[in-house]
Amino acid sequence: MHLNPARMSPMKLVFAALVAAVMFISVNASAFFAAHDSPVGSWKTIDDETGETKSVVKIYEVEGKIYGRVDRLLLKPGALCDQCEGEDHNKPIEGMVVMWGLSADDGEWSGGKIFDPQKNKTYRCKIWLEEGGKKLKVRGYLGPFFRTQTWIRQ
Repeated sequence: MHLNPARMSPMKLVFAALVAAVMFISVNASAFFAAHDSPVGSWKTIDDETGETKSVVKIYEVEGKIYGRVDRLLLKPGALCDQCEGEDHNKPIEGMVVMWGLSADDGEWSGGKIFDPQKNKTYRCKIWLEEGGKKLKVRGYLGPFFRTQTWIRQ
């Protein structure tokens, strides 16, 4: 259906403009809120022991699973994974996938793993959002023990 504004009454023009504005706002608002209900995006990692901002991790989704890749090292740009074994030994940490296989479960994502290249250790992982999606809690488990970091959305 093609609308010709020259043939529309002023009331129909106002109504059409109002409908268009409401549709625009609702689409953009739903995209905004959906983005903050998901960990997908870029995050500054904060070391739980030193409080330093260490890197930027890009979290993304593939076939319903959450993954995380180191996009940028802030303290040691260009560092190689000298602690890694096998094919990752002495490979750049930037670009490395360090989180994989997490599935959504009632406001949390779990069932996957997280890798610490500095310690060459892989942990079971659970993540969840806080403060309206501005902070991401990242918990790594080794047996009954765990550590939790707070990452900040960029």
